[in-house]
Amino acid sequence: MRLNDALRKAQTLGLDLVEVAPTANPPVCKIVDFGKFRYDISKHSRDKKPASSKLKEIKFRVNIDEHDYVTKVRHAEEFLDRGNKVRVQLQFRGREMAHQELGTHLVEKVRDDLSSMSQVETEPKIAGRNITMTLAPLPVNRRRRKFTALPRTDEQSEEADSLNSDTNNQP
Repeated sequence: MRLNDALRKAQTLGLDLVEVAPTANPPVCKIVDFGKFRYDISKHSRDKKPASSKLKEIKFRVNIDEHDYVTKVRHAEEFLDRGNKVRVQLQFRGREMAHQELGTHLVEKVRDDLSSMSQVETEPKIAGRNITMTLAPLPVNRRRRKFTALPRTDEQSEEADSLNSDTNNQP
């Protein structure tokens, strides 16, 4: 269609003639409402932006029990698996400050345990009564989880069911 004919048709419809592909031979145009066209383009580009990673925080204490440690590391793995960064914070209280090397060893243990899922973004720093370290997730194809929750076996689930039924039958 000729340019003059396209412009006339757009004016009669009360719309605009918008050039969509200027590099094509001949150039491609559309008859659309220009405001709506710009809105659709901005909405399209907004949808394409990658979701910014959030910063999740896991707090430890120096004398943490092994089970609690594994639970917290498992949560950190989940956060990293979803693409979030993780800030590991170790808090000292009272006389624990006298043994900062224990806290340093614990933070290094966390770093080593999560090395298959993350890389250290900021090295461990002592700031007052805290040691903080930030971990960034590895690319998806390089992540390997170590601390996944083990599925219950049939024997464990039967045992748990029998314990629940015994406690429910008590007067």
